[in-house]
Amino acid sequence: MTEGQIFALPFFEFVSQDLPMDIDMIALIAGHCKPVAFKKGCRLLETGADGKYIYFIVSGQGISYFTDYNGKTTTWFFHFNTPEASVKNVFAVDYKSFLSGAPATISIETLTDVTALRFSRDDVHFLTYNCALFEKWMRLVNERAFIMIYDRLSTLLTLSATDRYKKFLADEPHLLNMFSNYYIASYLDVAPQSLSRIRKNI
Repeated sequence: MTEGQIFALPFFEFVSQDLPMDIDMIALIAGHCKPVAFKKGCRLLETGADGKYIYFIVSGQGISYFTDYNGKTTTWFFHFNTPEASVKNVFAVDYKSFLSGAPATISIETLTDVTALRFSRDDVHFLTYNCALFEKWMRLVNERAFIMIYDRLSTLLTLSATDRYKKFLADEPHLLNMFSNYYIASYLDVAPQSLSRIRKNI
């Protein structure tokens, strides 16, 4: 394997959970992504910019978040790559901006030093049109991403703060040991003080 293919092994392992990969597919993908590294506190994407890249997290932690008209931030997704990670965790991207070219509505920031594979919009288009297996896998990823985004919105819009926390404990308890209370509260769209009260009452 080339150095680039070795760096991309976590990505190939992730894809292989769904589809078998041959050496030609590995070589094609490795030639259309770029290994990147970021220090803690780096912005991978700013609100309003063109979200033309999708990042597959290899190591480290980050968040994507919204900022409202009052400057309040709400954590959208946590990004990391551990055995518990799902599509929403390993991929850091503004899907709407990436797919349509519209200005990004989220920001993406590293909470630790991060290594990642960066795919450009053109890279993904090329791989989709030139590799049938990659196109099939992308459809699976997009389906999962749609379901996860729908579930996230439904949780924020329909559940009480207490029920959001209960759902969080049932679905993603591992995040408690990975991220601070500040970010957990932001993810649940509550103030840190409110999160403390909810915990005491459960």
